[in-house]
Amino acid sequence: MSDIALLEIRDLTVEFATRRGAVQAVKHVDISVGKGETVGIVGESGSGKSVTSYAVMRILDRAGRIAEGSIRFSGIEIETASEAAMRDLRGREISMIFQSPRTALNPIRKVGHQIEDVLLQHVQATHRDAKQKAIEILAQVRIARPDERYHAYPFQLSGGMCQRIVIALALACQPQLLIADEPTTGLDVTTQKAVMDLVVELTRARGMSTILITHDLGLAATYCDRIIVMEKGKVIETATAAAIFKAPAHPYTRKLMRATPRPGATLRDLLPEDEAAGLPPPAALPSTTGEALLSVENLVKEFPRAEQGSAFARLFRRDEPTSETAFRAVDGLSFSVKRGESLGLVGESGCGKSTTSMMVMRLLDPTAGKITFAGEDIGAIPAAAFARSPWRKRIQMVFQDPTDSLNPRFTAERAIADPIYRLGHEKGQDAVRHRCEELAGLVGLPLELLERFPHQLSGGQKARVGIARAIALNPDLVILDEPTAALDVSVQAVVLNLLEDLKARLGMSYLFVSHDLHVVRMLCERVIVMRTGRIVEEGTAEQVLEAPQADYTRELIAALPHPPV
Repeated sequence: MSDIALLEIRDLTVEFATRRGAVQAVKHVDISVGKGETVGIVGESGSGKSVTSYAVMRILDRAGRIAEGSIRFSGIEIETASEAAMRDLRGREISMIFQSPRTALNPIRKVGHQIEDVLLQHVQATHRDAKQKAIEILAQVRIARPDERYHAYPFQLSGGMCQRIVIALALACQPQLLIADEPTTGLDVTTQKAVMDLVVELTRARGMSTILITHDLGLAATYCDRIIVMEKGKVIETATAAAIFKAPAHPYTRKLMRATPRPGATLRDLLPEDEAAGLPPPAALPSTTGEALLSVENLVKEFPRAEQGSAFARLFRRDEPTSETAFRAVDGLSFSVKRGESLGLVGESGCGKSTTSMMVMRLLDPTAGKITFAGEDIGAIPAAAFARSPWRKRIQMVFQDPTDSLNPRFTAERAIADPIYRLGHEKGQDAVRHRCEELAGLVGLPLELLERFPHQLSGGQKARVGIARAIALNPDLVILDEPTAALDVSVQAVVLNLLEDLKARLGMSYLFVSHDLHVVRMLCERVIVMRTGRIVEEGTAEQVLEAPQADYTRELIAALPHPPV
């Protein structure tokens, strides 16, 4: 690392105009980043991490402004630079990996063309070689079959794939400073390691600097030279990664470290000491000898591949479609979930986890195989008809993104009441209101928040609304699709403990889809490891994660970032 600062932020204050006056989101912040240095900024949502990075890029919301302080990048005063100068800097000299990949991508433009746009805008390619360079960049971030993915639209890709595309866009022009705002949120552990290793390699090879904004302390400890901790818009602690984890000075830093999932920790260990002391110990694990609530046998799901060539050529071809034109996302899967049990489904993005959960949820029809729930072959009921089936209320789902899964026009109460209105037995507004208040109490959501809309709730509060909605009909099985992936570690700790307590209290079973092996170990009794649509290993959580038999499982565990706490 060079002692020369590439980026210097001095006494930065950013404020936003609201109906109730100006609100300071960042308050008198001092940050410097040296050439070739990787600096981690950690803290909970609302701490000012992302707003600071937006100020550096000069992409603040219309209501936001830099009220005080200065930002100097490579000798350029960012706060006074012209918009033309900033357009030249963005992408070429300063690039950013945004937190929400789907909103960062153009939904009606092929991803390959979007990478070409960046290369051509900053004269990094010609029209003749732009396509080949775009495909090479896709391959660098471990996109499978990059020549095919070049032609894909964002809606045709998984969340993890979209995140990789955004990373490819940011790295396309080899910038001096890369700002990575939660760059690995949607990625599995092996891809996370590959992407971060790639960023480190580029940093060292090109003298590139990196600001890593994250709530994953393990990631920050592994890849950052220095760590800056922010709380409520202020920098509260700055130190080298080794020093801050060895002897954190601020109570807030210690709270974040305690909430980070780690080997040997229990769900109660993640909570602050004063909160954990007032809670009863977790309920005993259910017996694994009970009857199977869900049984899946030889489940197969195939999707048609995107065909190459023009529509005219495909229309008049003489050959018949072959098996190569179908992509098998799930290939002969068999497993069961017992009553009161939590089963973890883990693996890389694209391994078939979410497709499997969507078929079990009966949102997708299987190509072949059998899905038996409580003795009934629910796989034989078409997905379109299952929504009106009496079985619907017994299988519910908590979706990955707590924001996208809530109707923005519904209040929290109306969102929770939606399944009750459709499939519940409660009649009348008073009965539904009482049930919603009861559910809010179960998930720890203050009653005064029931009248708020999703944009007025925090990430943790929205997650509680999603959980309350899922348990509104007293289901037997709840499918949890990465329910805490977008949450801060402290909020994640509370939500995981809530899920464990609800399972014990209501006697539910969980199918927990995740790529966070630390979380799976704490919440699940059994684990299934998937790869390319097939099961490579299964057993108790302790057996699979402490003494893995398959090489692939060992790779997943080795790729986990481990915080030194």
